[in-house]
Amino acid sequence: MKQATYIQHKAKNLLQSLILIFSLGGLCAWLAWFLGGPPLAMATAIVILISYQINPVASPEWSMRLFRARRLLPEEAPALYQLMSQLGGRAGLERVPSLYYLPSDVMNAFTTGTRERAAIAISDGLLRRMEWRELAGVLAHELMHVVNQDTRLMAFADLTSRITGFLSLIGQLLLLINLPLMLFGETTLPWFPILLMLIAPTLSALAQLALSRSREYEADLGAARLTGDPVGLASALNQLEPPRHRLLERLLHPGPRIPDPSLLRTHPPTEERVERLMALTHLDTSTLGVVVSPRNMRNLLAHNPYRPRWHRNGMWY
Repeated sequence: MKQATYIQHKAKNLLQSLILIFSLGGLCAWLAWFLGGPPLAMATAIVILISYQINPVASPEWSMRLFRARRLLPEEAPALYQLMSQLGGRAGLERVPSLYYLPSDVMNAFTTGTRERAAIAISDGLLRRMEWRELAGVLAHELMHVVNQDTRLMAFADLTSRITGFLSLIGQLLLLINLPLMLFGETTLPWFPILLMLIAPTLSALAQLALSRSREYEADLGAARLTGDPVGLASALNQLEPPRHRLLERLLHPGPRIPDPSLLRTHPPTEERVERLMALTHLDTSTLGVVVSPRNMRNLLAHNPYRPRWHRNGMWY
């Protein structure tokens, strides 16, 4: 792998993550300082630290039940567990995450849990349609989320964002209370800090989404390092990208489609992720060696995997 490119991407991802984390914490601290001075700022910092430490991480088994996933035993998927053992050893994990089978026709994989107790779910559609090389890249990507403890990091970002929204709500209530005094000229308020207070929840949410995209880039980079095969993960990402021009869409909207705003996405655009991965080609480091071949894969697949459908909350599952 191109060592210079790898170091450059690694430093860029780290810098972006640090800036976003400090932005989330700084915005929350400033808002608390603006509303209540140093005492409220100190109390807010203590609440965040204590809540982060005692915040329970959902059990992987409980999370998997929500998606109707079942745990795969090593004897059911020896090739997958052998691959995970190889990847986990290279990543320095003492305990390899458990694998779960998701009987869904949608191509998907996700991670839950902590570094000490993690689980990775693989959907039926992913196992049916992806080559072994691509599947190894996807598993390495999910494994890097465990190594980097992205679940804990995003939990911290979510907690900080919620407290920022709560403080902003308090500030808005105080503003309404002082509104009669403002109308009669009894008091004046600094409008720029108030405007910043009003948009603080939006800024915090945007920073949280940007942090999520930064961690996806870092997971891609780590996965390419683990497998020594960035092309495999790039190919998998291209398959995971939903088709842009379905038949119904072409009939109803024959013109060019307006792209989704990148600021409102939890994952970076696939084109950018693939471009970064392809910049890491021309390997000069050792790869996995002999990649195990898939065995007994057909025994894992459901005869009738459930297909995506529309739920009342507006989400496909």
